[in-house]
Amino acid sequence: MFRFTELVFLVAGWAPLAWGHTVIVYPGWRGNNIHTNGTVSPTDNSIIPGSIGINYIEENKTYGFPYGMQWMYPCGGMPTSTNRTKWPIGGGAISVQPGWFPGHSLAFFYINMGYGNEPLNMSHSMLPVFQITGPTNIQYPGSFCLPQVPLPANYTPQIGDNATIQIIELAQHGAALYNCADITFADPKDVPEVNETNCKNTTGPDDHIGFNFVFTTTSLSAAHPSLQFNPYASILLPLLLAMATWLTWI
Repeated sequence: MFRFTELVFLVAGWAPLAWGHTVIVYPGWRGNNIHTNGTVSPTDNSIIPGSIGINYIEENKTYGFPYGMQWMYPCGGMPTSTNRTKWPIGGGAISVQPGWFPGHSLAFFYINMGYGNEPLNMSHSMLPVFQITGPTNIQYPGSFCLPQVPLPANYTPQIGDNATIQIIELAQHGAALYNCADITFADPKDVPEVNETNCKNTTGPDDHIGFNFVFTTTSLSAAHPSLQFNPYASILLPLLLAMATWLTWI
């Protein structure tokens, strides 16, 4: 028998440690940050001792990301976009391709929002944490679509207000990958149509993505588990993930 003071329990098993990157399909992301520029070679003089994952290269006045850009908080090393996506003022769709690099057979996702033109605070949660299950732990082409992601609690924007949606993937070895999409709130009638071309749940054998629920408990034994669910997570999130799992576009 075992007992945890506070346990995050998953209906899934962990796969071998790996890495990965994500692409935001909708709304439009800040830009391509799935590449790595630089190297971790000890013979490369641009990697200074004590490197924190981002280096300024004086010779050509550029930044290097020897471990990859998406590890950098808050938006994967990308500046604020000048070409924002119109997004419904009451909340809307979000679509992600999680399998560009290896390491995405399992991953946690957090979706947050920052308010204003260049948010300094990205801690406004739009959904409880959820977990995806991919078809393989190597690259795969699938995507998932959440058709109606709500606004953070107690937030009422006006048409024309700017905000940033932050999507965080927690990789299997515990590190976080960051990506952002800059939006402008608009009347739904003024928002371009969202359909299977930009928000799709793939269901093929090589690209199917499923979901696992995440919950907490203050008492869990091997023989008689006693679970305490977060009410918000146990009601809203399953409904939303069910919509994502079964949604078909007409």
